Parts: sequence; C-alpha cells; structure tokens
Amino acid sequence: MREQVVTQKVGSRAGYTKRSTGVQQRPARRSGRESNVSFADRMRSAARYFPFFGKVAVTVVFGLLVFAGYRAAASATFFQVRHIEVKGTARASSDQVQQVVRHELAQTGVWQADLTALSSQLEHLPWVRTAVVSRLLPDGIRVRVTERVQRAVVRTAAGRLVWVDDDAVMLGEMAPTDQMPNFFLRGWSEENTKEARLENRERVEKYLELQREWDRAGLSERVSEVNLIDTRDIRAQLAGDDSQIEVRLGSQDAGSRLSRALEVLDEQRSTPRGELIRYLDLSQGKRVYVGVSSGKQLSVDSAADVNRPETNREPAAAKPARDNAAPDRKDTRAAKRTAAGNSHRPRAD
Repeated sequence: MREQVVTQKVGSRAGYTKRSTGVQQRPARRSGRESNVSFADRMRSAARYFPFFGKVAVTVVFGLLVFAGYRAAASATFFQVRHIEVKGTARASSDQVQQVVRHELAQTGVWQADLTALSSQLEHLPWVRTAVVSRLLPDGIRVRVTERVQRAVVRTAAGRLVWVDDDAVMLGEMAPTDQMPNFFLRGWSEENTKEARLENRERVEKYLELQREWDRAGLSERVSEVNLIDTRDIRAQLAGDDSQIEVRLGSQDAGSRLSRALEVLDEQRSTPRGELIRYLDLSQGKRVYVGVSSGKQLSVDSAADVNRPETNREPAAAKPARDNAAPDRKDTRAAKRTAAGNSHRPRAD
C-alpha cells in the first residue's frame, strides 16, 4: 500500500510573512483635497527662500508708481493758483505782490510751492519788510505783509529827498503831502555794496539818536540838515536866517555842544561880525571857534570857553535887541518847507 505525502502550501501557515521581493508596491493615490494642501505648503515653503533683491525690486516699483501719481496730482490744474489774498499793504503795491506770486508759482502750483523762496522774493519789493506766505488749498495763496516804516529823509547828491527806514533801505521820494521831518540827513553813500549799506545803517542810527536828543532839548527847529558823511565828525546846518552857518560838533555830546553853539551864535549876532559868521566849531570840546568871512578869506577866532560858568553870562533880558535875531519856530518851519518844495521843482538845464 503506497503512502501519500501531503505537501503544505507556502504562506498558508498563520503568522507567516512572505519574503519581500525587489519590487516595491506603490502607495495608494491620495484624494484631491490632500493634494491641494500639499501644493500650498510647498508654495509657502518656497516663499521663505524668495530672493532679497526681488523684494527690493517690488518695493522700488511700488514707490515709483506712488511718486508718479503724486507728481501727476500736484501738477494738475486742480492746484494752479487762482486766488491770491494780500493783507497789510498800505504803501506797498498789492498788484506787484500778486504779480510776483503768479510768476513764481506758474510752474509749481500751490501744492509744490516753495513758500520760503517766495517770501524772499516778495521782500525785495519796495516798502515790504517781511512777507509771510501760506497755502489755501487747493488753489489759493495768502500773503501777510509787514511794511517798512519811514524814519528819515535823505538828501541825495542829486538833491532828491528820499525816505529811508531803520535798515537804511530807500523807500521812495518824499511826497509834498508827507509830514515834514525835523531835519534832513546828508552824507548818504549811494554805492550798492555791503560796506556802503552797513555805513548807511550806522548813519540812520546816529540820525535817530540826534533827533531824539535835539527834540528833547528843543533844538531841532533850528537845524535844517545834519551831515553824517563821517559819524565821528557830525556837522549840523542851521535853518532859517542862519542857513549859511554850519556847526561842527565832533563825535560826542552833540546835544550839549549844539546848545552851547547856539548860545554863542546868539551872542555874536549883536556884534559887528555877526553877519559874517559862517561856522562854529566845537569839535575839540572845550572851546567854541567862530569862523567869519572877510571877502573870500575865512578866519577862525576864539570866542568863548565852553566851560565858562553861566553866572558870568549876561541874562537873556539884558541882551540888546537886534534886527537879525534868531527866527522863531514857525518861521524856521516855513523855511524848511520852502527848501523841501524847491527840491521837487524841475531843475533848469
């Protein structure tokens, strides 16, 4: 009897694992939702390594676009000057102010206007001391003007009477309707240099100082003009019947020296040489020297000691009357107005 052998199938036993072969099995395909998430993750991961110059380029392009838009908006007709408001002008020309504003802002418009440069241009106009400019968007400009103040009248080399201010800026000729100053200023430098402007400013300061001092002492009415070509050698030309007489005061104590010179002049008027007096010199400070004319000759005579006590002088009531007494204030004022009026008349060729 033949014995049958039953052969067992490989892998049929429980717990047996078939040996792996060289062929790998493919993973199961994922769903569409999982695929999309992975793509987004990959994009975020790539953005982390985005080149730096790429980001800079994007920023520059964006900035250029913004700037181009700004320039287009600023240069648009929307910001062109249409309304100009000018305040504070009395002597300054409002029309001139508006012309300067329109000329300076013709290209830039209100939005891009350089207000500092515009103010500087306006301050070159006559009578304009300061000009504050502000925008009134979208198409307006406001100008607030502070005018220069006339402080002294200068008699130029050509004989014109011109107003000047504290900064020695010429403002224009004196009009017949203007209030007459106490006296004029001579010795003005008409050169257009920095040194000349500084010297003229010093002359104006000295003029105003003399005006205050002589006004307090009541002496201004007897002065026609003061020569300040050299501020260390002040010379006053007298007014009225004494208009041919010059008083040389030096550089100090102009008030007291002028007062003493007028006292000596009044005393000398009663003497035979009173009509021959041409100048009084107190520049040395101690004595009064009286210059008299004799034909074409000019002599200097020591007349009075400045330090002589008042007790040695004759009282005013005891002085003899004279025909050529010093004019009163009204006569002196009239003489000044006549001289000023003559300066405006056309000169014969």
